[in-house]
Amino acid sequence: MVTARATATFEPVGRSVASARAFVRDTLQGWGFNEVVDDAVVLASELVTNAVVHAGTAAEVLCLRHEHSVRIEVADRYPHRVLPVFDGAFYGTVPDPGCEPQEPTVPAPSRASGSGAPAAGHAGLQELHAVPGLPGVRDGAALEQRLLEAGGYEPSHADLEREGGRGLLLCATLASTWGVDYTPTRKRVWYQLDLPARAAGTRFAGPLTPDELLPATDSGVRVAVVQIDADSRIIGWNADAEALFSLPAAKALGQPFGAFAAWPQTPGTGLGLEEALRLSRWEGSYGLRGGDGRVLPVYGAHLRVRDSEGSPSTVCLLVPEHERAVLQSPFRGGGEQGGLERQGGETRGGAQSFDTFLGSPAPDDLDSLLQRTVERARDMLDGDAAYLLLATDDETELEVRASCGLPSGRQRFARVPVESGAGRYGSARLPAVHDDLTTQAGLVPLLSGTGLRSVVTVPLKVEGRLTGSLGVAAQAPEQYRNEDAMRLQFAADRIALAVESARLTELERLRRGSLSFLVEASDLLAGTLERDQTLALMAQMTVPTLASWCAVYTISEQSPPELAFVLHEDEDQIDGLRALLAQIPPPEPLNLPGARSWRAPAVAAHDAAMRVSLRSLAREGTSRPTPGSGPATALATAATVGGETVVLPLVARNRVIGMLTLGKAADEKFRREILELAEDLSRRAALALDNARLYSERTAISRALQRSLLPPEMPRIPGLEVEVVYRAAGEGNEVGGDFYDVFPIRPGSYGFAIGDVCGTGPEAAAVTGLARHSLRLLAREGLSAPEVLKRLNAAILDEGTRSRFLTLLYGELTPRQDGSVEVRSVCAGHPLPLRLRPDGTVTAAAEPQPLLGVLEDLDLYEETFVLEPGDVLLCVTDGVTERREGTRMLGDDGLADVLAACTGLTAGAVAARVLRAVERFAPEPASDDMAILALRVPQPRSA
Repeated sequence: MVTARATATFEPVGRSVASARAFVRDTLQGWGFNEVVDDAVVLASELVTNAVVHAGTAAEVLCLRHEHSVRIEVADRYPHRVLPVFDGAFYGTVPDPGCEPQEPTVPAPSRASGSGAPAAGHAGLQELHAVPGLPGVRDGAALEQRLLEAGGYEPSHADLEREGGRGLLLCATLASTWGVDYTPTRKRVWYQLDLPARAAGTRFAGPLTPDELLPATDSGVRVAVVQIDADSRIIGWNADAEALFSLPAAKALGQPFGAFAAWPQTPGTGLGLEEALRLSRWEGSYGLRGGDGRVLPVYGAHLRVRDSEGSPSTVCLLVPEHERAVLQSPFRGGGEQGGLERQGGETRGGAQSFDTFLGSPAPDDLDSLLQRTVERARDMLDGDAAYLLLATDDETELEVRASCGLPSGRQRFARVPVESGAGRYGSARLPAVHDDLTTQAGLVPLLSGTGLRSVVTVPLKVEGRLTGSLGVAAQAPEQYRNEDAMRLQFAADRIALAVESARLTELERLRRGSLSFLVEASDLLAGTLERDQTLALMAQMTVPTLASWCAVYTISEQSPPELAFVLHEDEDQIDGLRALLAQIPPPEPLNLPGARSWRAPAVAAHDAAMRVSLRSLAREGTSRPTPGSGPATALATAATVGGETVVLPLVARNRVIGMLTLGKAADEKFRREILELAEDLSRRAALALDNARLYSERTAISRALQRSLLPPEMPRIPGLEVEVVYRAAGEGNEVGGDFYDVFPIRPGSYGFAIGDVCGTGPEAAAVTGLARHSLRLLAREGLSAPEVLKRLNAAILDEGTRSRFLTLLYGELTPRQDGSVEVRSVCAGHPLPLRLRPDGTVTAAAEPQPLLGVLEDLDLYEETFVLEPGDVLLCVTDGVTERREGTRMLGDDGLADVLAACTGLTAGAVAARVLRAVERFAPEPASDDMAILALRVPQPRSA
């Protein structure tokens, strides 16, 4: 007896399939038939797809409610088509309208009568609705029986992987009864689903279950109750929450909930934490960080409520993930929409039917789509865990991208091989049902040691290419059948293209981001030649972009690796991490491409945490470490390095010069694309580090050579103040051509010199060393100043092509009894020395003469003058007088003006003021070396 009916017509457009699913789902939920919603929507989706997509006609969907069942009919107006079936099943052609119907041919039986496999019979029914007028057949079950009686067949390996033509195959599997009716103008496929018996007053009741198959919990079940206000701050934290998360209420209340929640979706791209807290209902898995720093996987049920004053808040019930059965709703497809908006007949994220695998609308980011998929798959098959893996480009490995119910260490980015064993059931390329994994150890590596015994896995394929694998597992053995694999495969077929599209979108975004990251990293690394700064940049670019922490080891010739830099995303963990790495042997410096795993830090941190905890328990008798204590710090360090750790060699010029170590926090792993990006970065960083090393060595050599060309110390000359200022231009990696010297010649007589060799570098340094040491040697031979310079000129010319011309001011100083100083000098092409008198008068103290290193015969003469008390003699190189700003130049006149303002100053003050004036003359750094030599005869002190 029909107690209610609902009907709708859908046009032959792609979006009609989603609308039909929503129509069937909403109708059955309105009638209270939540128990059969999933199966009904699956069948309606497939049949409407055949009509509006493949046949290209409008589809009429009729829902009929009976007392103990529901019947759904899908009709279209395309009753004749060629019959596409598996090879070896049966073949039929479709007659023209009006012709006598013909019996399709059935092949000779391949097995003895009655021995055909039912699965084969089901497989052969995939498109029977396309054959009109099949005599004597009005019910699909009867037709199936006829085929089995005629002789079954074994589908080929390729048939098992076909993705089309599953409409009636699903009807035969999921429906209580089903059939196909034909008229000259239309075809109707119907199916009926029986309702399970309900006890009076019972909203939902599960079947009797043996004790050994009941969900497992800890000895004492704790349900944490956390209340969150409208500003996402914690206002309630019960005793069970304190015990589960090792965090007293006093430290939790008033804190943002986001500071503790480890949300599985990427913020800003999917259903984020803030959005979930605003929903009327939400249920799912995430992590919560406790007081000891560890993240505990939890299953949460959130309910949005309002108090007596109308203020909204969210009540969160939380249990450990392995106890999710305590809170998990049995039918989240029925009426638990979570208050989400309806858009064009679709529900956004609440319904638990098959279309939620794609979403209505589908999530626009890969992480949200995959996380939603595994949760729905687990709930659909009533499993204890589910996971989804994506294949690498070469289809040799699968990478865990989403999971629920698995230990946290088995979660994101763990990698497993595609072919884990011999035969079909050891491959991820075909559907498989494993009744008991304990009898087949290692068959599913991801589930080893988890206590999960039965599992069903199906492949995700796009255009015949393996793109991933979807699996659902349970703790009980023999939990799943082939029908469950079929339902899961149906879901996988529906989401495969969406997942691949989202994966390619994410991959393209990641590659673009990687290129931008590498360009920026290259610019930063090329911007410095300082070794320590290069090491810091290497770490700062990887943390937290690529890893949670980073350590850089450097290798010098004939020495072991040295820990040079450590960085962690949490600055409070840096010292503990550095101490841990300093206690363990460094990784072996192997010149091997790619990243290799390094377990030593995690093992050492775990052992240290165990030792500290045991000592603390023995000493204090406490059962749980408190935050800030020794055990808590050790546990936090262990959590810091508890994830995956990899080592990348820093290879430059075919030599390992260091190692870049990247690590993740507890139970986290690197994704393959991140490791490839880190490998690219390590190559660039290695060259930058090697360039910095070479630059540092060259700078050290240049500075050592520069120091050797300058006097080690200035002599004390009675009655004369001497001050020298020397500034090398550039970054100090080249030897300059400017030099100065003040040295004793004989008792009571001193020599001074200030010069400038043309150019810089080793050639200029050679001439500078020749000039400085020759001056001392020749002057102490008793030669006059002109004769000293002539012989120096000859020595420079003897260098041949290595010679450089030289400007030089050389003189001899002889202090007198009356306090004055006699000066005899020769200015060979050098800027003229300036003399400052006590009255502020500035005059040139010498005449210009030919420079050295150009002419063989020089006509040089000696000039003599006396510096009176209070007089200052200023000698500079051309780096001072030729200081420029645009077209302006300081020049001799500018220098004289500066010196005129130095009356009464000491020699040191005069030199400092001249240097300050030169630096302030132009904002740009000086482009030439500068040497300033100030000599002052002090005035006698008044009585």
